Amino acid sequence: MNRLIFLGTGDAMGVPRVYCDCPVCTEARSTGANVRLRSSVLIESDTEDFMIDCGPDWRRQLELRGLRFIRTILVTHAHFDHIGGLPEWADACRWTGNRGRLYAPQEVIDTILRQFSWLSGHLDLIPVDQGAQLAGWNIRGWRVNHGKNGYAYAYRLEKDGFSWAYCSDSIGLNEAEILPLHNLNLLVLGTSFYHEEAEYSTRSVYDMLEAQELVGRLEPDRTVFTHMSHDVDVTRNYGLPEGIRLAQTGMSLPLE
Repeated sequence: MNRLIFLGTGDAMGVPRVYCDCPVCTEARSTGANVRLRSSVLIESDTEDFMIDCGPDWRRQLELRGLRFIRTILVTHAHFDHIGGLPEWADACRWTGNRGRLYAPQEVIDTILRQFSWLSGHLDLIPVDQGAQLAGWNIRGWRVNHGKNGYAYAYRLEKDGFSWAYCSDSIGLNEAEILPLHNLNLLVLGTSFYHEEAEYSTRSVYDMLEAQELVGRLEPDRTVFTHMSHDVDVTRNYGLPEGIRLAQTGMSLPLE
């Protein structure tokens, strides 16, 4: 059984934000439906499990799943909310005597090593510029526009006739960036706000209204919005089109 588990569904700050008393953050502190760790997913299979991204909530995410170790992580880009857990992962590798395997484009690996030069002592850092295969998934990555934050990578994964993509940090994709997102059984797309009113030049991730337009063009079988800020309330009915839903922590989807 191949399954996708949402370990974290939040933006760079997570929810609740420590300084904030908005209704969403307040709800997160009470009933907890809106608690969101930084975005990351776990791909489970019969042969090997692996994660996409390793943010600062990595340890908490594994504890919540009852996991004590993960050997393989695929990284989308070198921003803190996606790599902040790498030192803890490397330390886990050290103490368990297992070498981790970090997969990422070479330019992302180079950036990571400038920040954490000692990681190669505990991790194998493996470029995916020519593609990769993990647990039988054929994986292709490509650069996507991340707005004011530069760029990130999206990944398309294919196995046994099932195709899905993970694109957590993007906005205003051009035709070349959109092309690999066609003909998908599942699209996981980052949407930080329902409707973000900030000046477009200052933004870095689609809002839910813009994302719905993109999904309408792509027509995947299913879509899940993730990477959500405290603007988004998962207890609210946003009237999303059929086939689109909001990710929640621990949510599990079959990949077949």
